[in-house]
Amino acid sequence: MRRILVIGSPGAGKTTLSRRIAEALGLPLVHLDREYWRPGWVKPAEDVWDRQAATLAERSAWVMDGEYFDSANRLIDRATAVVWLDLPPWLCLPRALRRLALNYRRERVDLAPGCPEYFNWDYVTFIRDIWTYPSRTRPGILARLDGLRPDQERIVLRTPRAVQAFADGLPSILAEAA
Repeated sequence: MRRILVIGSPGAGKTTLSRRIAEALGLPLVHLDREYWRPGWVKPAEDVWDRQAATLAERSAWVMDGEYFDSANRLIDRATAVVWLDLPPWLCLPRALRRLALNYRRERVDLAPGCPEYFNWDYVTFIRDIWTYPSRTRPGILARLDGLRPDQERIVLRTPRAVQAFADGLPSILAEAA
């Protein structure tokens, strides 16, 4: 079965693309943000999240979006394909801020219940993480993707146009798999 992991910076479009992939391929969609967070933006205990991530990874088929590097190796190891949205921070940051403005004080379907969008000091850190993603996170992803097995597909999309072309091509991917 197919197990597709969609990763990238916040604001890169992981949720939007993962929805399209899941719908096109008829696979269950798992938003890691929804699984990870507890009401009130409380982080789970590390051992609890490890067990939960292991259970999620063991499912026979899925499309998952999100980046939780404490569990990423397990998820990447189980993935049959990893789609990396390697978009620049100058594009991701305005998208994340727009999402905040549109969803302020509301709960999103891709987030855990009890975790509405709001602006506080943690969000400032979140903004910093988006801006520094290329220097802080990208090298680790490159190294991890270089270690994929030959049977795992690696798809790197670096522009919005490439993401759109990939999403638009999903029907042909389905035809090839048939």
